[in-house]
Amino acid sequence: MSDILFPRTTVAGESLSRMIIGTNWVLGWSHTTPAADHDIKRRFPDGESAWPLLKNFLDHGVDTIMGPLQQEKVLQQAIQVAQEKSGKKMMVIDTPIINVDDNEAARREARATIRRSRECGARFCLIHHSSAEQLVNKNKHQIVRLDDYTDMIRQEGMIPGLSAHMPELITYSDDNGYDVETYIQIYNCMGFMMQVEIETVASIIRNAKKPVMTIKPMAAGRTTPFVGFNFVWNTIRDCDMVTVGCTQAEEALEDIEYSLAAIERRAPDIEKRSSPNMKQDAFGGK
Repeated sequence: MSDILFPRTTVAGESLSRMIIGTNWVLGWSHTTPAADHDIKRRFPDGESAWPLLKNFLDHGVDTIMGPLQQEKVLQQAIQVAQEKSGKKMMVIDTPIINVDDNEAARREARATIRRSRECGARFCLIHHSSAEQLVNKNKHQIVRLDDYTDMIRQEGMIPGLSAHMPELITYSDDNGYDVETYIQIYNCMGFMMQVEIETVASIIRNAKKPVMTIKPMAAGRTTPFVGFNFVWNTIRDCDMVTVGCTQAEEALEDIEYSLAAIERRAPDIEKRSSPNMKQDAFGGK
């Protein structure tokens, strides 16, 4: 495996690793079955249990992490443990769910939620798609009152962005010049959880005015790392990022190598997968 540190990009003046550590596979969201969710939670009962996984990322320059920071104590603990043991500062992206009702009580609640993002150590605050999509007016091509919340984020000293599962959020934000510095967008070779065709989302990402943080590159385990990473890394821009979730430390090393190989356009330095008969001609064995 290559010893090179992972390539970086710049978002709103901040240096981020182009690979982002995803946290669904630490927090218990498999996108497959309840049994899989439960297995994840058993693997990661606390922040300490995630240290071997995070160490492998940090050792290779992958220091950016995304997730619902303030809602999940395991994630908060994991980041704290990783920073203390490694002596390295992580770039933290929070994706808070906020109350976007149009009244003063809801705005106070939203402000308090955003403040907790900052208190939990987030540098980037990307409004969760389930909140942001409530503000979309497709008829007017607007995200109404979005400026209220991006201003709250700025007041707390964080950088605002949008989780844009709905691809229109990117185009509406760009067209209206909202104070948004980056986007999250689902993007994978299988179209998993994507709301329109892969080709359309690829075009939206290529034409976005701000860097895009793609998520679910392996369609939550529905495709292999070789296929998923070769597709994503070779169809996004140099400024864009890929968010990667893992269940174990060894998997993190493999995903880094598969990704570096895709970026460098070479074969990945990965051992062969196991088989009952490794000497089959189709496997290249003798």
